[in-house]
Amino acid sequence: MRAQFLNRSAPPHIATLILITGLAALTMNIFLPSLPGMARAFGVDYSVMQLSVSAYLGVSAALQLVIGPISDRYGRRPVVLAALGMFLLATLGTLLAPSAGWFLAFRMLQAVIAGGMVLSRAIVRDMVPGEEAVSMIGYVTMGMSLVPMIGPIIGGALDEAFGWRANFALLGVLGVAVMVLVFHDLGETGARREGGFAAQAKHYPALLSSQRFWGYCLASTLSSGAFFAYLGGAPFVGGEIFHLSPATVGYFFAAPGIGYALGNFASARWSVKLGMDRMVFLGTTLASLALTTALLFDLAGLVHPGVFFASVGLMALGNGMTLPNTNVGMMSVRPELAGTASGLGGAMAIGGGAALSALAGVVLVPGSGAAPLLVLMLVSSLGSIVAIRWVIARRVRLGL
Repeated sequence: MRAQFLNRSAPPHIATLILITGLAALTMNIFLPSLPGMARAFGVDYSVMQLSVSAYLGVSAALQLVIGPISDRYGRRPVVLAALGMFLLATLGTLLAPSAGWFLAFRMLQAVIAGGMVLSRAIVRDMVPGEEAVSMIGYVTMGMSLVPMIGPIIGGALDEAFGWRANFALLGVLGVAVMVLVFHDLGETGARREGGFAAQAKHYPALLSSQRFWGYCLASTLSSGAFFAYLGGAPFVGGEIFHLSPATVGYFFAAPGIGYALGNFASARWSVKLGMDRMVFLGTTLASLALTTALLFDLAGLVHPGVFFASVGLMALGNGMTLPNTNVGMMSVRPELAGTASGLGGAMAIGGGAALSALAGVVLVPGSGAAPLLVLMLVSSLGSIVAIRWVIARRVRLGL
């Protein structure tokens, strides 16, 4: 076992990939309970500190466009190590930042860790083909799906005990541990491409002109977009419509995490048997049916938090069945450009999700009820069905 960990040409253990993606997920949400206190500490409005979420998502989306192609050119291992090194420097900067402006600057640099999610998917695709990759990605995302549930709980406890900087100190410690693990366990899995980016770009038209690639990307973006819209609107629905306390809303937020983990398990268990496209279709259909049910209950006046959050949990279960398969699908169009495909797909998903999250805040106004949010989520989910049917129709025409 020790020899395997020291063999830097060997593929990584699945636990290593889970920890890389888990660190990226934790960085996104651990400090959310601290935002009001951070605004007071820096003497700025809450809206300024909220940029550490919305602007971070935007930078993450942009970086994913770059990190994927770089890893296709220079390899996965050096790019992951470089991203972790930059992340540690940025985390140190957030701890020492004397003002909100400096903090936000270092917070944007922290977004480089989003490359861990992109490259973990690409590494899996390097290691195993097709539906086998779906199975492994399912286990990776199932393992890290607990982070969004427990991250804010940990962050709130650290803030109460030691102050908001304790959240970023923990991220620094975990970043060092993950970097050491990656250095010893993450062998190179991608074949480096000869030539510069100009030579590599010659291969892009085959990827970017592929109906299958865009179909998988759209299915992924619209499926995850329903969840991002939920993130943007659920606090309002929970507090203003259902009159729940912040703590109770936090407990209800566990529902999509549980659903998503179960969906990931279903992907890992059955994608090889049923096939990627069928699993995506089943997942998007389940999500849409759950949201339709919630909307019908709401329109009938049967408004209850149990119905709303249970439906969202089922939607997340469908997403858990969909996203591992769409991610592998888009990387399978041109396997030699798996990093590029993963980065572009991730950028679309996060960018589209950020837009839908912001739109949820626009459509929800006092007295609106939960219906506008449910309609927005349902339209996005139905769009994901159209996208995967587009892919399936293309495969049928080509006899694939």
